[in-house]
Amino acid sequence: MDVIDTGLPAVKAPFEWATAGGRTLYTAQIPIRPDGSIETGEIEAQAELILGNLDQTMRAAGGGLGDVVQVLVYLTDAADVARMNAVYGRFFLPPYPNRATMIISALAIPGMRMEVVAYGYLRHAAEGAGRPAPR
Repeated sequence: MDVIDTGLPAVKAPFEWATAGGRTLYTAQIPIRPDGSIETGEIEAQAELILGNLDQTMRAAGGGLGDVVQVLVYLTDAADVARMNAVYGRFFLPPYPNRATMIISALAIPGMRMEVVAYGYLRHAAEGAGRPAPR
């Protein structure tokens, strides 16, 4: 496993923003700002930040949003789906990645209304794109 240096702020929880195994990138994104604070406002602001962070992560791994093959979107309110889709459609172009959208009761951080898990295909093996994970 390689850890991708995404440039996103360090967090205290025991996880990495992105890892790669072979040509597959694994990442989870929350609405975190560059200063480490969490956006807790409207869904559009959270989606914009999350998808911008996903773009930054894919670029750090040597790819782009066109290399994302699956997205899992977690929302805490079904009423946010259409507004999230409007933002999502500005980041992804056809052919779109496979996607599932789930409505859940809560996310780990109060005020978060959205979280994204994404899988990407790395055209070049991740070796050298990140740093080795500690064993």
